[in-house]
Parts: sequence; C-alpha cells; structure tokens
Amino acid sequence: MFCEKAVELIRELHRMTDGQLPAFNEDGLRQVLQEMEALYEQNQADVNEAKAEGRAELIPSIKLRHCCLLRNQRCLTAYLYDRLLRMRALRWEYGSVLPANVRFHMCAEEVQWFSQYKKSLASFMRSLGGGEGLDLTQDMKPPKSLYIEVRCLKDHGEFEIDDGTVILLKKNSQHFLPRWKCEQLIRQGVLEHVVS
Repeated sequence: MFCEKAVELIRELHRMTDGQLPAFNEDGLRQVLQEMEALYEQNQADVNEAKAEGRAELIPSIKLRHCCLLRNQRCLTAYLYDRLLRMRALRWEYGSVLPANVRFHMCAEEVQWFSQYKKSLASFMRSLGGGEGLDLTQDMKPPKSLYIEVRCLKDHGEFEIDDGTVILLKKNSQHFLPRWKCEQLIRQGVLEHVVS
C-alpha cells in the first residue's frame, strides 16, 4: 500500500516520549525515497502515454500517485523536522556535550548540524552582555535563591567556583554552592538539588 513506510516513520517518533531521540531510521527513509522514485517514474510514463494517445482514464491513477508523492514528502519533512527540534532541545537540556547514548542515535549529518547549532549559539551568547557574554543555558527557571544545596550522584573530581575555592565532588557528598555554577552539572546528572 502507498505511504505505509512514511507513516511508520512518523509513528516511530510518536512512540518516543518527549526528550528522547530514536535511532535514525536510514533504511526506512531510503525505502520511502525509493517508493517516491517509483511513483514518480510511473506517473511520468502514464502522463506521456495520456498525452500521446489521449487516454483520459489514466488521469485518476496519476492524481492518486501524485497525492501519495506529496504525502510521502510531508511525512519525510515532518520526520526530519521533528528530529531537528528534538536535537535542539537536547542542546538546551544537556549542554554542548551530548551523552554517548544520545549521539549514537544520530546520523553523521545530524551530528554536523548539532555542532553548527552549538557554535552558532555560543557565538550569539558571546555577543551579548557587553564584552563578557551571557550564558543563556543557565537558570532555565528563575531562581528562588542564589545558593542551593546539592548532592553529588557520582565522582566528578575537582570543581572550582568563582572565588577560587576548589571543591572535590565525590559520590554522596553534599555541598552548598552557587546555583548558576551547579545548573549544568544538575542537568548532566552529576549533581542533584537537595530540597529541604
């Protein structure tokens, strides 16, 4: 049946929860493109035959195949655009370095796009706030206090704060640190916010 493979790509994305990136389905994409190529060639042959021999009974099948081509095109565009939006959200969630299990699900072109997006965002943030820049990825929610209590979930090593103090982040240790210095590590899963 026409368009089944394209719809399956969309269903695959729909089954994933928000924030997750499914593996890039290169085989499914290739199959949809092959179906589109076959539909286009069949349409071209029927259009040429309808023009040459005046066969009007071929027009409904030509229109049907053309609608299938357009539907496949919309499904492929939606699949790729949704993946792009998910990758953009991952940059804001994880920062500039994605976990290996997330990168594993990306194709080479997506890795390249993510790298370009990361560079563009960094360039934009450097241009803000005078000569110092402004990190837009900090404080995803407005803070209630400037310092928070955090618990270290895994060994991370030394961590330096603005006043030059070096803190050793060991598993299960608790610290009272500036929120803006911890936010990235909280998103990466190194620290967790301890709510009293």
